[in-house]
Amino acid sequence: MENRKVRVAITHGDTNGVGYEVILKTFESPEILEICTPVIYGSPKVAAYHAKAMGLEVQFSVINSINEVADDRVNLLNCFGDEEVKVEYGVATQEAGDAARRVLDRAIDDYKKGGYDVLVTAPVCKNSIAGFNGHSEYLAQRMGEDCHALTILLSDDLRVALVTNNVAIKDVAESITKQKVIEKAQLLNQSLRRDLRVNNPRIAILALNPRCGEDGVLGDEEQEIIIPAVKELAEQGIQAFGPYAADDFFSSASYMRFDAVLAMYHDQGLAPFKSLTPGDGVRYTTGLPIVRTAPAHGIQYDIAGKGKADERSFRHAIFEAIDVWRNQMEYDAPMKHPLPKLYHEKRDDSEKVRFSTPRKEVRKQDEENE
Repeated sequence: MENRKVRVAITHGDTNGVGYEVILKTFESPEILEICTPVIYGSPKVAAYHAKAMGLEVQFSVINSINEVADDRVNLLNCFGDEEVKVEYGVATQEAGDAARRVLDRAIDDYKKGGYDVLVTAPVCKNSIAGFNGHSEYLAQRMGEDCHALTILLSDDLRVALVTNNVAIKDVAESITKQKVIEKAQLLNQSLRRDLRVNNPRIAILALNPRCGEDGVLGDEEQEIIIPAVKELAEQGIQAFGPYAADDFFSSASYMRFDAVLAMYHDQGLAPFKSLTPGDGVRYTTGLPIVRTAPAHGIQYDIAGKGKADERSFRHAIFEAIDVWRNQMEYDAPMKHPLPKLYHEKRDDSEKVRFSTPRKEVRKQDEENE
C-alpha cells in the first residue's frame, strides 16, 4: 500500500449527462497516470458508447474487483456485468439514476474495505434517484451518523462554503441559526487548516439580507444571529469577520483578503463563484472519513453527447483530491505517535499525580511547622 500510487475512485454519475465525456477526456492524456491510479466505477458498454459517439480514444482495462486494480492504466470496474444500461442523452430517467446510485454504493463499499484512497464523483440528477439529496448528504449517511459534512467550492483565488444547502429560498431564513453558523464556520476553519494547509485562516461571513439588514429595517438575522455567531467564533480563536453585504463584497474583490467565504445560501455563494472561476472550480466535501471532490458543474443535459463539455473542472477535482489526501497525511502525522507525559512519578501518569505533592515533602513540611 505504501509503495503504490494514490488510487482515485471515480463514479460515472448520470449516464445521460456529461459524466463519461469529462472522464474520458481527462484520461486522453496518459500523463495523469504518472501521479495516480484511476478506478472508474461504471459500465464498459456505456463507456464505449460515449467514446464512440464523441470520437474519444481512451484505452481502459476492464476489471471486476478492486483487487484487480493495476498501476499505469485506466481501470474500469464493471458494476453491471453483462447488463445493458440505456443511454438517452439529455434526458432524466430512473434507469440512469439507478445506475448512478449503484456505482456509488459499490465505491463506498470498496472504500470501507480499504480499496482506494480518494473519491471523485461525476454529476448526477437528484430527481432521478429516489431519496437522494446530494452526494455530501448521501456519503455522510452511508459513512456514519457522526459525520458533519460541509461542501466547499474551491479555485485558486476563491473558496466558498454554505450555511444552508439544498434549501428552498422561502425556507432559508428560518433554516439559519446561530449554532448552525458557528458549526459551519468551525468545520470550514478546520478544513482550511488540515485539508488545505492554511496556517491561520481568515473567514468572511456574508449577511443574509440586503445591506446587512440596515439595522433591522430589512431583517434582523444579522443582529440576532450572525453578529453574535461571529463574536462567539472570535472568542474561540477563529478569525471570522462580518457580516458583509454580498453584492459589495464580491464586486469590490474583498474576497481576495480572506482565505474563505461562508455564504448563507446556495445562489449567494455559487453564483459569484461560478462567475469568477469559470471552467475550473471544484467541489470538495469536508467532514467525511473519505476525501471526496467533484467538478463544480452539473450534469449539463443541454450539451450531453455533443462533445462540448469542458473537462478542466473534472481534472482539477482529481488533482485537488490528491492534494487534500496528502495534506491530511502530513497534518495528521505528528499526532499519530505523541510522546508520553513526563511526570516525577514515573509509574503513574494520572493528572492526580501530576498536581499532587509527594508524601515525603508533606511530612517534612509538617515537621518544620511543629
